[in-house]
Amino acid sequence: MLIVIRRRKLLRYAAIGIILIFTAVIAGNLINEPASLYAINQENEKRYIKWVDFTVPHTVLKETLNLDVKSYGKEVKLNWIELLAYLAAKYGGNFKRYKKTDLEAVVKKLNEGQTMEQIAGDMKYYDYYLEAYTAVLGGFVGEYEIQVDDPDNPGEKKYVKKYGLKAFSPIAKGYSYGHYDDFGDSRSYGYRRRHLGNDLLGSVGTPIIAVETGVIEVMGWNRYGGWRVGIRSLDGTRYYYYAHLRKNHPFNNSLAEGEIVTAGDVIGYMGMTGYSTKENVNNIKTPHLHFGMQLIFDESQKDGVNQIWIDVYHIVKLLQSNRSAVRKDPELNDYYRVYNMIDPIVPD
Repeated sequence: MLIVIRRRKLLRYAAIGIILIFTAVIAGNLINEPASLYAINQENEKRYIKWVDFTVPHTVLKETLNLDVKSYGKEVKLNWIELLAYLAAKYGGNFKRYKKTDLEAVVKKLNEGQTMEQIAGDMKYYDYYLEAYTAVLGGFVGEYEIQVDDPDNPGEKKYVKKYGLKAFSPIAKGYSYGHYDDFGDSRSYGYRRRHLGNDLLGSVGTPIIAVETGVIEVMGWNRYGGWRVGIRSLDGTRYYYYAHLRKNHPFNNSLAEGEIVTAGDVIGYMGMTGYSTKENVNNIKTPHLHFGMQLIFDESQKDGVNQIWIDVYHIVKLLQSNRSAVRKDPELNDYYRVYNMIDPIVPD
């Protein structure tokens, strides 16, 4: 009996020892984790983020966005990106743990006079998430001017100043589409790889919209994406990729590489092109837009093995609430936006 009891104690102590060692390893990994999120550019010794996992649900994006917009012009201005960074730091980036009461609690502290620096000062990963989420969402909200119908002059438009969501859905208003979260799915054409975007299924010819104001970096054919457009945000951190555009007439004829497009502009048309080394070939089975967003903290990440592509599924769902109305110009055989926008970030 005594031998059995001693064996049980030994097993218990051994189990406790294993747990303590495992806990120490985890703690050590957490202590060292920040270094694994950054890299150093050897040429200029610049420290930059090398990895981002953006998992914020569209419901949380919408809640924080509404708080930001409603607080505009008030004594305490809430910043949706700061709120999201706080929540991400609290949850370790895992928004499955999200509780609305946590958001309400931090908003209460801010409205009572505390600053986010005071609230999040002891959170190890807050600065990382703030920089990462600013890279993702930095151009989405702000002041702008947009045309509306003038009630005093039927048939005329006028500009009004607004603050809020100034990024648009990649699909024009009035056109249906379907999508699901397919980020990371397997693709096999050319070589086996992960799907680094969100496929929006619709009809050939559906007008495709510039999500954010930016510079057209590339237009043309790619064996994987077919006819495609690449647009870089003016702050340089977001690269938008629109692929599989329509055969024969993929782009709006007003576009050219190096020019600036404004959020809400028609940039092209949905199609089925791609999966071919030969230009202007429909080798995609289902008409759809491949829409992707790449984050660029350092130019070395633009091409090659260091690219950062994020899951845009929930971003697309958020942007569903802001879609650009378009009309066809029969003389030019192209679609154009109905209501123009002045984005103050565009240089004169």
